[in-house]
Amino acid sequence: MNAQRTALAHRIATAPPLSDKRRAEARLNDLLSDDNGAALAPLLAERTTARALLLALADHSPFLWGLVTRDPALVGRLLASAPEESLERIVDEAAAGWKDEADIGALMRRLRQLRAEQALLVALADCGGVWGVDEATAALTRFADACVGTAVRFALRGAASLGRVHLADADDPERGCGLIVLALGKHGAGELNYSSDIDLVLFFDLAAPVHEGVEPATFFLRLTQTLVKLLQERTPDGYVFRVDLRLRPDPSSTSVAISMPAAFSYYETVGQNWERAAFIKARAVAGDLQAGEQFLRGLVPFVFRKYLDYAAIAEALGVARGTVSATLHAAHSNLQAQLEEANR
Repeated sequence: MNAQRTALAHRIATAPPLSDKRRAEARLNDLLSDDNGAALAPLLAERTTARALLLALADHSPFLWGLVTRDPALVGRLLASAPEESLERIVDEAAAGWKDEADIGALMRRLRQLRAEQALLVALADCGGVWGVDEATAALTRFADACVGTAVRFALRGAASLGRVHLADADDPERGCGLIVLALGKHGAGELNYSSDIDLVLFFDLAAPVHEGVEPATFFLRLTQTLVKLLQERTPDGYVFRVDLRLRPDPSSTSVAISMPAAFSYYETVGQNWERAAFIKARAVAGDLQAGEQFLRGLVPFVFRKYLDYAAIAEALGVARGTVSATLHAAHSNLQAQLEEANR
């Protein structure tokens, strides 16, 4: 049998150790004794590893356990399906959200619901030993790509309905729209973790198909604000992703969306070494993807300099040492926190 078609409950192989077994058992028993959670009891009685994993969530993660108790039926559906199939469904629903939802409030609610479902799915597959690090980070990144894409398409469709921009294809609003959305950092590299924000940089073509009388800079500024609202604004359903736009050129004095000529001028004249490093991970994730790839090819001479002076080498070494130091410090702090929790 193809392992990727086997239900998640049958593939869970491990679970994190418990620090307070009595408390975890009490929480799980409360869930199973409730009418909404009772349907999980037969499955957990049959699959002891799945039961152990839910106990670990009850013990260690208030956020994930909150998702479990909020919708036990969702847990049952995830455990009864192959995680790969669940992931495909969640990503497809997120990518199609701009078509399925008519107003911004409905789309915000749907994306936040899908984010909760996806977080629970990845946690079950990851902590249960079904997926490794590569699979978990790839799943988180794919969902982020889908959410950014649907937010951009929704914003473009709304702007077109108001007569502000002409779309070449209503079913593919990003094609030829004049907007480039790049993901940098962990998002660009496909390495998102559970708590990552997403680093986005937005550029636009001065010849974008905005209607007469519409200023491209103002138009794409407002479109970016809609994108951030869709993904980052906190509602009763939470948020989708925190959005960091500060990796753009000179963020203290530039708009959140920058024209491509201005961007090229900046990188060619005053671009910094840290920006070269950042663009090594850059990836076009939304907007006109073909234009995005072309933009990145145009930045190759900046990112990969033919010659490096001693100052650039020294700066790169300093950044590398600082990154290693910060990573070790974070690991030490995390270990210390775990030891203190275990000793309570």
